[in-house]
Amino acid sequence: MQISTSYGSQPEGSIAIPRNKYVEIEAEKPDTPEKAKRPEYKTCRFTTEAIVTYGTGKGELRKVCPNPDCPIHHPQKQTKADAGFKAEQEKRRKEEALAHATGTRVLQTIVAAVPVRLMKRDLLFIAESLLPLLDERSVALVARSRSIRAKEGESIGKLLTAFLRRSDEGVLGKMIVEVVILLSTKVQPDGGKVLRAAAQVYKVDTNAIALKVKQEFAAKDKAKSAKRVEPKPATKTARKAA
Repeated sequence: MQISTSYGSQPEGSIAIPRNKYVEIEAEKPDTPEKAKRPEYKTCRFTTEAIVTYGTGKGELRKVCPNPDCPIHHPQKQTKADAGFKAEQEKRRKEEALAHATGTRVLQTIVAAVPVRLMKRDLLFIAESLLPLLDERSVALVARSRSIRAKEGESIGKLLTAFLRRSDEGVLGKMIVEVVILLSTKVQPDGGKVLRAAAQVYKVDTNAIALKVKQEFAAKDKAKSAKRVEPKPATKTARKAA
């Protein structure tokens, strides 16, 4: 079974199950009685091993319950404990989304501050050497920030390489810094350390960016809440009676 650690839609043609369609079983034993009651610390007859093929942890094996009718991991009648668990999951999901959006914004701001340093042939050599080291998700991130979209049957990697070869020194330099940061966050225990160091070098105000992203998320949540409570238009019968 293939799974994705990302929420929402998956890459076209992917058979990986998205994160919101399964419950991951925690590998470590619960260290408190409260945790022991949570579904993610319990196994069931549907529990199976799955490999992460998209998102964070690509290539890792995880134990999951993918059955939406499982009485342990997807109970039909929600208890107060389940409601608290789901609320905690939603809170964790929002925190992860907020952290990801903030990190991405910091990275983009750093990239915009990178000056021209080397000759084009040097920059192109470095960029073309580093690009294949990125995973699919990171390649898609680099391409998307440059408005590069792959049509059906096209390779996003080839499109990005072609973009590199027709770019000037400034564009190449910015991409090299971006790719180095992305690679460093994957191989180092503290993935955010390199991002923070780059922010200091290029004098990027990470606190201001974090605040702005938080405000944007809050505005989206507020808009969604307002949409849910929007009154329905009066029916023809009601208008005639008036």
